[in-house]
Amino acid sequence: MAANSTLPFEKHAKSLQFIEDITRNADVVQQNVLAQILTQNAQTEYLMGFNLDGAINRAAFKSKIPIVTYEDLQPLIRRIANGDRSPILCAHPVTEFIISTGTSSGEGKLIPTTKEEWENRWLFLLTTHACYEQRFVNGKRYFKGLDKGKRFTFLFTRSERRTEGGIPARFVAATLYKNDLFKNRPYDPYNDFTSPNEAILCDDTFQSMYTQMLCGLYEREHVIRVGMAFASGLLRAIRFLQLNWQQLTHDIRTGSLNPKVTDTSIHECMARILRPDPNIADFIARECAKDNWERIITRIWPNTKYLDVVVTGAMAQYIPTLDYYSGGLPIVSINYGSSECFSGINLNPMCKPSEISYTIMPNMAYFEFLPYEHNSSDVKPVDLVDVKIGKEYELVITTFAGLYRYHVGDILRVTGFHNSAPHFQFVRRQNVLLSIDTDKTKEPELQAAVDNASKLLREFNTSVVEYTSHADTTTIPGHYVIYLELLEKNSNNLPRDNVLDKCCLAMEESLDSEYRRGRVVDKSIGPLEIRVVKNGTFEELMDYEISKGASLGQYKVPKCVSSKSMVDFLDSRVTSKYFSQALPHWTSERRL
Repeated sequence: MAANSTLPFEKHAKSLQFIEDITRNADVVQQNVLAQILTQNAQTEYLMGFNLDGAINRAAFKSKIPIVTYEDLQPLIRRIANGDRSPILCAHPVTEFIISTGTSSGEGKLIPTTKEEWENRWLFLLTTHACYEQRFVNGKRYFKGLDKGKRFTFLFTRSERRTEGGIPARFVAATLYKNDLFKNRPYDPYNDFTSPNEAILCDDTFQSMYTQMLCGLYEREHVIRVGMAFASGLLRAIRFLQLNWQQLTHDIRTGSLNPKVTDTSIHECMARILRPDPNIADFIARECAKDNWERIITRIWPNTKYLDVVVTGAMAQYIPTLDYYSGGLPIVSINYGSSECFSGINLNPMCKPSEISYTIMPNMAYFEFLPYEHNSSDVKPVDLVDVKIGKEYELVITTFAGLYRYHVGDILRVTGFHNSAPHFQFVRRQNVLLSIDTDKTKEPELQAAVDNASKLLREFNTSVVEYTSHADTTTIPGHYVIYLELLEKNSNNLPRDNVLDKCCLAMEESLDSEYRRGRVVDKSIGPLEIRVVKNGTFEELMDYEISKGASLGQYKVPKCVSSKSMVDFLDSRVTSKYFSQALPHWTSERRL
């Protein structure tokens, strides 16, 4: 479906019927989408280089256009970023770049997008919300009264950057919330946010979080759903409340605003919201002063019906903690997408978190799926309607904005079909070992970090025998744990404690900009921890795994562990612990 088409989202029933129509004829929709993309972008430098000769059919496209990674396209994207306005990847002008993460160099990706592409994404979101309103409210299947309360959903933007050619570069949330379609949205009783636009659009994380939390506390009895983009972020918000409840209750009691909030636009909007309310302040102070924070969400916001948050992939590790703080409220994950493309809708919103699947919307892009087979590189992609239930695939997309047969890096598992469009579970990012929030650390990056830390140990005749890692989410915020087995060759020259502390910081300095931003700016990741284990631990670990059935000839030390039994095994052999005592270097580049 072309980017300037109109979706029939104005009435809930029409939105559901639209989904039925495009999923019932998914392959026809896919062929039409591909034909529109190739026709629209036929005269671009990229497509002309493959001699399609006007062909817009699927066979010609697959035979002539290669499957690519971001690194393959980076030189062309760099030209656009530097100001080349010729039609390089897409016919429509690139109006901004969406910043994503995960390049091999550790720098953020610049995903080109156009005005038309963003209109299409916005319509996707409207259709998603209309679908949910129909299922939740009009259909009376799950909850009543969602139009009678407010959404306490934390929404954030990040500071905007510009490329050398002057094109804005933003994270996807900033692009969404800074868009006039969001800022000037009409009143919707089903999406009545407690957070004012001024707080959402504030680039300062503390001021934005503080103001949104303050507004949510004022509206505590009217809040019917609590959420944030990712589970890790919602837990961070709870931690923020733990650290700041005294100042927040002071502001509510006196009708004043924390002097740390200095943003002019926030002050102007909060002047209309602030009021002295000792009753609310006293109640929140009593609840927050208690040692036990179990069910704190429903204690403070008693009418909350569900949590609106992503808990798939790496975020699944936070489900037990969310259950603790919410008293087991239902968790709803609405849609699936990436910086490159918004892709799927969860048509069964009240399923268990472990069963969340997303139905791919065939009008959003042209989708292909590479069978994910660890032992074979000779695999061919299959089309949307030809995937097999139970199989895992890597997502490959072709978009209107100039990505052709592009590796997204997401591994998806087919769980079923809605008409002829498949349901997928998001399994993981390809090759990602560690993730706490939006960070994605792969094995080569972790290896480089360990290597850099090892350099500090050489003057003490100490080396790293073996290592593994773990994303510890029992703390808020979560943090990386690196288990090290050390070989100390000179007992008279052992590395002192501060040396291991410096090793922690050296590892953090080696990780990519998204990790360092999480540590320095967003505070969404805690200090990296080294746990030194006694000599022989990794041999014992191998014996332990072989006793459970692993092959001696094929055994490799896992570079990341997640099972509780393996973590408990390693922790039982820890001899000392160290933490990064400083923040790694991070700077916001104004030009990209």
